[in-house]
Amino acid sequence: MHVFPAIRRLAAVVLVLSWPLAVLAAPKDGVFNVRDFGAKGDGQNLDGPAINQAIDAAASAGGGTVLLPAGTYLSGSIHLQSNIHLLIDTGATLLGAPQNLNAYDETESFPGIAYQDGGHTYFHNSLIWGENLTNVFISGHGMINGGGLVRDAKILDEMCGYEHFQTPNPKTYPPVRIGNKSIALKLCKGVVIRDVTIFHGGHFAILVTGCDNVTIDNVTIDTDRDGMDLDCCRNTIVSNCRVNSPHDDGICPKSTYALGEARITENLTIVNCQVSGFEEGTLLDGTLKPARNGFGRIKFGTESSGGFRNCTVANCTFRSCHGLALEEVDGGILENIAINNLTMTDVLDYAIYITTGKRNRSPQITQPSRVRNILISNVIADGVSKMSGIQIMGLPGQPVEGVRLDNIRLISQGGGTKHDAAITPKELGTGYPEPKGLGTLPAYGIFARHVRGLELANLNLSFQKDDFRPAVAFVDADGLEIDNLKAQVSDGIQPAVFADDVKNITIRNSPGLEDR
Repeated sequence: MHVFPAIRRLAAVVLVLSWPLAVLAAPKDGVFNVRDFGAKGDGQNLDGPAINQAIDAAASAGGGTVLLPAGTYLSGSIHLQSNIHLLIDTGATLLGAPQNLNAYDETESFPGIAYQDGGHTYFHNSLIWGENLTNVFISGHGMINGGGLVRDAKILDEMCGYEHFQTPNPKTYPPVRIGNKSIALKLCKGVVIRDVTIFHGGHFAILVTGCDNVTIDNVTIDTDRDGMDLDCCRNTIVSNCRVNSPHDDGICPKSTYALGEARITENLTIVNCQVSGFEEGTLLDGTLKPARNGFGRIKFGTESSGGFRNCTVANCTFRSCHGLALEEVDGGILENIAINNLTMTDVLDYAIYITTGKRNRSPQITQPSRVRNILISNVIADGVSKMSGIQIMGLPGQPVEGVRLDNIRLISQGGGTKHDAAITPKELGTGYPEPKGLGTLPAYGIFARHVRGLELANLNLSFQKDDFRPAVAFVDADGLEIDNLKAQVSDGIQPAVFADDVKNITIRNSPGLEDR
């Protein structure tokens, strides 16, 4: 008669002991504290499993906030889920584990042969990753320190076939555990990344691919490779961010073939941001040590299978880095781009670079790369290096169309020679679209080739030391309009050079050019 109550009591004890940790660590006000799931936050113990348990518990409850309070959380791959807010609080650091702990997830399979490198191809081997999610939030005034993340891993390029994508049967490789990105999101909707600081971010501090409705706001990144790459994304806003990336690009819209299709990046706004090329860590510590080849910059491309459309960049500063680059070289289209209010100081290699090419990292290309309808206005670029100022280069037979430059003040370092003025730059062709590959240009201010409908208005071009090149030079241009261009020139040097194939020219209010 008394056996059954005893059995019931025993069963109750067993049930309690078998409850998952997620139930025992009941949330308070919808907040799942990772310490309640066993995280130590001491920087020594691996806290990734506890963080993932907290995320699982929040997801099981329908969503919620997963809190990392003050402390240092050593971690491998963290698996985001839908309706999760990962909150890295003030005083908290999420620290990427060393590679020898094998704490990062294995690379996922990738069908076929990649037309982009392994960094763009694999997502699961990241510190924080998510795929096919809805409502993803990462915020807080804490830090993500990439720690053991690597900036390059040749094996990933070989695994996806990128090294030899024109070969039909690349060698097969088993999955690997090489953590190389801080945040990687693929095919997600409703993404917000706000307020966090990312240091030493690996190959990418932030990579979002094929995501819709993305907001990245008030994020500080100090890293030695790419800051943030916005790949094949739609309806994206990047605002109030500081990105220092001395050895690669800062804010970089792309359009790779990583989704197995040529998907355009469109409806993008980048506003109130700063990019720079100081040595890694010196943005955060305030010493701002210039790097030898500081890249930094805002660059559209190089990967451009789908292209770019309806994009705005406004109120941004560039310091000790390269300038603005718009590159369409993989068979897509770059159109309807508005750039306004840029300030640049100590600019390496160039201030503005607009180019098309035929590198063609895309399958079954049926038409050449195209660029049209570009407005760039209200730009000050000071201390631009000798190599070039503004470059606009289309393809033979496929010109860049409908570009307007308005209210631009460019101050070159100068130093160009008469020998430099006689240079005929090579065509980009299938080459990598970096201005350094073309070398010093024959004009210190503007060089334009293969263009149609180019408008230049209210430009002031000057140099800091004598330059024996013209201020502007044009080749293969149809429909060139110049209004109020003022250019400093050295004694005996013409302000402008027009090749014989430049036609339909209109010049107004431009001393030294009007007699052309």
